[in-house]
Amino acid sequence: MSSDPWGRVDETGTVYVRTADGEQVVGSWQAGSPEEALAYFERKYEGLVVEIGLLEKRVKTTDLSSKDAMTAVEHLREQVDAHHAVGDLAALRVRLDKLVELVDKRREERRAQRAKQSDEARQAKEALVAEAEELAGSDQWRAAGERLRALVDTWKGLPRLDRKSDDELWHRFSHARSAFSKRRKQHFAHLDAQREEARKTKERLVAEAEALSNSTDWGATAARYRDLMAEWKAAGRAQREHEDDLWNRFRGAQDVFFAARGSVFAERDAEQTENLKLKEELAEEAEKLLPITDLKAARAAFRALNERWEAIGHVPRDARPKVEGRMQSVERAMQEAEEAEWRRTNPEARARAEGLTGQLQAAVDKLSGQIEQARTQGNEARAQKLERELEGRRALLDQALKGLQEFGG
Repeated sequence: MSSDPWGRVDETGTVYVRTADGEQVVGSWQAGSPEEALAYFERKYEGLVVEIGLLEKRVKTTDLSSKDAMTAVEHLREQVDAHHAVGDLAALRVRLDKLVELVDKRREERRAQRAKQSDEARQAKEALVAEAEELAGSDQWRAAGERLRALVDTWKGLPRLDRKSDDELWHRFSHARSAFSKRRKQHFAHLDAQREEARKTKERLVAEAEALSNSTDWGATAARYRDLMAEWKAAGRAQREHEDDLWNRFRGAQDVFFAARGSVFAERDAEQTENLKLKEELAEEAEKLLPITDLKAARAAFRALNERWEAIGHVPRDARPKVEGRMQSVERAMQEAEEAEWRRTNPEARARAEGLTGQLQAAVDKLSGQIEQARTQGNEARAQKLERELEGRRALLDQALKGLQEFGG
């Protein structure tokens, strides 16, 4: 008979394992010695130890499900309880019991983790729904559309909730996206209609601009082009594929007109510059007539100069006041000389001047006598009053005498 601390083989070849409940039959061994029998069943024990160790490692370090882990534990427990191995079977049962506790702990941890993940996923999806509903009213079509697409990608990356909650949140999320898409579609449909209307308006403006491009009515046509440009700006933009072509035609028509006008104006400016030179020469000749000593000769000379002046065309607008002012100054001097000559040779005017002078001289003489009389009478106040009146009459007399001198008097 052979034995070790955990088992023995009796004389009949029966192998026993020692347990807390007494010896249990492991099996029968007839093919060799008792030592070989114990070694065989000890190796079976070592195999169970290895399997339990591997299962412990899988439970601790992998994502083995609780169900699969418990199935493996029960399979090993059955083998231990079958007493087909020699060794400390009680120790194996203790390890299996602890393994069950570990599996239960991991199950609770995973349940808590799933609950936490579910709560986080719910909060994340509620936040996505809230943002999507806010974006549904946005007019930032490009930015909002891109953001909504990004929200969909984020949603797909989140774990599912329970079916009811997930379906309710998805319905709100999808409804917000649909509302935005509907508004955007309506906006661009309206925009397309506006652009089509702008295209028609601009085609009409282009047709008129092209019809005016050969006009030689410079002022009226230039004004009309300004009006057409204002209408163009007010019309808004046409579709992209039409806008540039319409603008090039519109601008091209204007360029044809303004190039022609510019050429004509350049010729006119050159002519007017030459006219200015000629008029400045005439103004210089006219100014040499001053001061006027021979009115008749000066009048004839100025008349001849003025006829030559009128025969010359326009001068540049900004130079016109100065050169015309020079001629007008000579003309005013001529008129003043004529008025002076008229006054000098007018008998009626001379008689009126002589009469006025005589009246004023008589008044001065009379006041002088009254002043002398007042002082003789000792009335100084009256004398001073009469002197002030006398000063005024003398001033008028001086003016009258100067006027009379113009008549050679």
